[in-house]
Amino acid sequence: MADNDQPTSPDSAQNGAAADEQQPVAPQFALQRLYLKDASFESPRSPLVFQSEWQPKINFDIKTKSEKVQEGVYEVVLVLTVEAQLEEKPAFVVEVQQAGVFTAANFGDEQLEQLLATVCPNILFPYAREVVDNLVVKGSFPALMLSPINFDALYAQQKQAQAEQAASAAPAN
Repeated sequence: MADNDQPTSPDSAQNGAAADEQQPVAPQFALQRLYLKDASFESPRSPLVFQSEWQPKINFDIKTKSEKVQEGVYEVVLVLTVEAQLEEKPAFVVEVQQAGVFTAANFGDEQLEQLLATVCPNILFPYAREVVDNLVVKGSFPALMLSPINFDALYAQQKQAQAEQAASAAPAN
């Protein structure tokens, strides 16, 4: 009768550890948690602002931050700030910090940087956009649906600007 604890292949018994070391470890990425980190809504001119015709000038700002929580685990925060102005005065200001905890393991430094700056904000943006819209509507203003954002293009622009800045700062030989 054969012993069930014995490997079925002689190669697996002799080269088991070596085979594990030779195989590259695949990158792993996962969303662990989504949460609203902070939200604020201000309407400094209410109720007078509702007496004006609603044709606002909308200013929009977006930022992302990432922080290592522990090995292979990162918090990414997407910060959206929206200001509506009527007659050069603020009608409302909304700031939302939508965050997520992500697992990202076995990525190179450049790949990890790009992942945290593009993929994670792409996941967070629809949730942040919904919070902005909800706050604006609860403030008794018309719904505000923000257009999708191309985080890959923003990242490419940022990298290009950094490269140009580094080139201009380098001493001429």
